[in-house]
Amino acid sequence: MAWEPEDRRIVVGISGASGAPYAVRTIELLALRGVEVHVVASELGRRLLSEECGVSRVTAEHLCGQADPSQVTVHSGRDMGAVVASGSFRHDGMVVVPCSSNTLGALASGITLTLLHRAAMVTLKEGRRLVLAHRETPLSRIDISNMDRLASAGATIAPLAPGFYMQPSSVSDLVDFMAGRLLDHLDIPHELPVRWGE
Repeated sequence: MAWEPEDRRIVVGISGASGAPYAVRTIELLALRGVEVHVVASELGRRLLSEECGVSRVTAEHLCGQADPSQVTVHSGRDMGAVVASGSFRHDGMVVVPCSSNTLGALASGITLTLLHRAAMVTLKEGRRLVLAHRETPLSRIDISNMDRLASAGATIAPLAPGFYMQPSSVSDLVDFMAGRLLDHLDIPHELPVRWGE
């Protein structure tokens, strides 16, 4: 698919931290907004998609919910030759959701052992938005140091910590809150209730 500046294209990485529902909902919301979505899941990310969301096959049809699966392309995490590995593949940003401490550490060290790592590092080096939705607690000093290093390199650290000021009544409300905040950081418009005073 040819990409034009007015088109929207986002890369979504899914690593091996608990929080797969956030990833699935973020992908669905992006696709519903007509965004071209490219997904890369690590092996542990795929396992958690199965365990937490019942997604046994990581395909566009299984990840996009009510959205059009033609909006979503899934890449093998082992395919270092996939288009998202290249800086010449233009896009509007990447979100890693959830982002494990292992992935955080690899990125802070410049290590690219997987396609997820490579796509994120290319996003940074090209000066594009990289949003890391970290989902582990408590934080070690190593995690905090890695976050600081990545923030200094231009990444946005967005811990998966939903707010309660919207008075959520379900787990889905909590997931939507964070998915909406991630879309905010990717500059994708949405109508989810996530803003104070609205």
